[in-house]
Parts: sequence; C-alpha cells; structure tokens
Amino acid sequence: MFNIPNLLTVLRIALIPVFVIVFFLPWELAAQACAILFALAGITDWLDGYLARRLNQVSPIGAFLDPVADKLMVATALILLVQADPTPALAVPALIIIGREITISALREWMAELGARAQVAVSVIGKIKTAVQIVAIFMLIFRKDIWALPIYTIGYVLLYVAAILTLWSMMVYLRAAWPSLTGPASYPYDER
Repeated sequence: MFNIPNLLTVLRIALIPVFVIVFFLPWELAAQACAILFALAGITDWLDGYLARRLNQVSPIGAFLDPVADKLMVATALILLVQADPTPALAVPALIIIGREITISALREWMAELGARAQVAVSVIGKIKTAVQIVAIFMLIFRKDIWALPIYTIGYVLLYVAAILTLWSMMVYLRAAWPSLTGPASYPYDER
C-alpha cells in the first residue's frame, strides 16, 4: 500500500489545502506560487502513474486514489478561479468540467456494478482533455503576462478548448455505455 506512486498521490491530496491557503495569501507572488503548486500536482499525477507501471507497483488503492486526487485538485482550482473572477464566462466552462467529472465518475461506478467498467476506460481524448485542462488552469492561476504573451487570456481560451474536449470525451464514454444504460435492468435498483 505505501509505495512511491501511492505516496505521490497522497502528497497531491495533501497539497490541496496548501494550494488553497497560498491562493488567498496577501502576497504579490501568491498567484505564481499557487500556479507552481498546481504544476507540481500535475507533475506528480504523471509521475505516480509512470512509476506505478515502471516499478510494477500498480495497486487497488492507487487506482482508486489517483483519479480522486486529480478531480479534487482540478475542482478546487476551478472553484477558486471562479471565486476570484465571478463571471459567467469563467463559471460556464468550470461547471462543464466539474459536471463532466461527476457524471463520468458516477457512470464508471455504475458500469463497474454491472461488470462492464472496461467499456468506459480512459480514452485518448480524455487524456488530451486532461493535458489541455491542466495547462489552462495553470495559466489562469499564474495570471501575469510573460514578455508580451497574455497568459491569462491564453488560459481562458484553453479552458474553453478543455470544456469542448470535456463534452466530447463525455459523449464518447456515454456512447460506449449506452447499450448498458438503455438495456433491461439486470439487478435490483432503487427507483428515484
């Protein structure tokens, strides 16, 4: 259970409260420090998966915690960004991204109950979406222009690209699960 990949995942979760505190610090470089923490979380996300495969340390707890850590960090960052810039233009893509994460997590859980979780395994489009989303959020947190490069504006555009990829990947997952979603019930469930 306590191997290097899992410790990196736990570190990513432990970074979330630090990330929130740094976000609100009344310090001139707080945004840039916060962006570095977010980038560090993104690097550990890649590194824990790489090490788990490379060192043959894939574990059930790691497979569970890794996506949870990702979703917590992304949702936290998006909520903080919308709080800092409470406009519909930022709230809508944030809502799309967070809503998709909740929908797909529920879909994967339900498909796992049916023994068909492989039908909604991570796709290439999902990985591209994640990469664009991380870069967009990093740029939105960083805020300051670098030379003449409008970092915040580029981050905004990339967030919309991520939102479009988010909807696209959600449709891919839903299409894959559609036969199970529309077929006859094969287990007792609570109708609400």
